Amino acid sequence: MSKGYVVAVVGATGVVGKEMIETLQERKFPVAKLIPLASERSAGSTIDFKGNTIDVDVLNDESFIGVDFALFSAGGSISEKYAPLAVKSGAVVIDNTSHFRMDNDVPLIVPEVNGDAIKGHKGIIANPNCSTAQMVLLLKPIYDAVGIERIVVSTYQSVSGAGKDAIQELESQSRANLSGSDYQGNVFKSPIAFNVIPQIDVFLDNGYTKEEMKMIQETQKILRDDTIRITATAVRVPVFVGHSESINIQTKEYLSADDARKLFEAAPGVSVLDSPLEQEYPTPRQVAGEDNVFVGRIRNDLSIRNGIELWCVGDNLKKGAALNAVQIAEFLVQSRVTA
Repeated sequence: MSKGYVVAVVGATGVVGKEMIETLQERKFPVAKLIPLASERSAGSTIDFKGNTIDVDVLNDESFIGVDFALFSAGGSISEKYAPLAVKSGAVVIDNTSHFRMDNDVPLIVPEVNGDAIKGHKGIIANPNCSTAQMVLLLKPIYDAVGIERIVVSTYQSVSGAGKDAIQELESQSRANLSGSDYQGNVFKSPIAFNVIPQIDVFLDNGYTKEEMKMIQETQKILRDDTIRITATAVRVPVFVGHSESINIQTKEYLSADDARKLFEAAPGVSVLDSPLEQEYPTPRQVAGEDNVFVGRIRNDLSIRNGIELWCVGDNLKKGAALNAVQIAEFLVQSRVTA
């Protein structure tokens, strides 16, 4: 990894884009040149990277000439237009939007789970939904050990998953509520401060939201098993960073809670925090800034045979987005399959 690579970050001034740049620096990814890219609204902005101040360039058709890796996190329509241009210029695209995830020609990757699938890429590799990414880290060791019949997942997702305007809205609404003032929200239809909203993304004809269907379809694709029955409910909560999930897993063979805990302790990217009697279990405040996904409240489901119940929390800006993207780039470099 001594060569050094030209890395472009599309959406560099957004919440995830900034996290991608910080993660590249934290993990000492061999960046010979960083090219932060954003829309005209960010013209004149700068990014700090490795002690240098770098001007943010306005994204255009010529932005990817000479680029080795292009990390995208600026919305599906931007990826749709510019990702093919980046590939044509010779870059490998790692896309954090939902645009390419279910494309049969695009690998959907969590390196610890299905890194081998990267080798079939055709220039574009997709990052999964943030909630999917943290969940499959826990599903994979169980799936390999005893198989999975059915999953019931409820998510409690922080506002940072909706971007910097959502973060600002939670802060402003909270201050307004505490001071007895009125505050009109723009990002969320319902107030988010001191509230929970059982909707993330738009509703579909089947009664599920797009966010819920993403989790269902992406999990099946990553685990390469569309026979797993999955249902999901996605909820937005007044937390700044960190997605939490309550996951119920019905396995094909019996698995004790103790054996599940041992599987998680050995799983890459997973930390176990599970001492309920000492009131030790993961919370978003604890997990913010951490690379690993934390799991606790591990127990056998009393209502069904072969059921495991658990609670997991991950930093959605880290493993749910930026870290996973950088890990994909690291995998490509280490396995020498950048093209």
